[in-house]
Amino acid sequence: MPIGFIEILDDTCKGCLLCVAACPKSLLHQTKKKINKRGLYPVEFVDPEGKCNACRLCAIVCPDVAIRVYKQPRKLKTEHPAAAEAKAG
Repeated sequence: MPIGFIEILDDTCKGCLLCVAACPKSLLHQTKKKINKRGLYPVEFVDPEGKCNACRLCAIVCPDVAIRVYKQPRKLKTEHPAAAEAKAG
C-alpha cells in the first residue's frame, strides 16, 4: 500500500476540525502547541507508524484548501539477478 504524507498549511488552517472527523486512520488532531497568524490553533498530522495511505479525504473536506497530500509510489519488485541470468542463458 502506498505511504502518504499530509502537509497542513498552518496559517491557512482555521481549526474547523472537519479533516479530523474525515480521517479514517485518526491521524489528524487539533494542536494546542502553536497558534497561527490568525490566532487560531491549526490541525496537526501525527503518523509515527506510517498508517496514512493518502486517501485525500482530509483535503477533500477542508473548506480552506489548507491540506496537501503526498503519495509515495509503490516500489516495483525487481527480479533477482540470478533469475534474470537464467532466463537469458
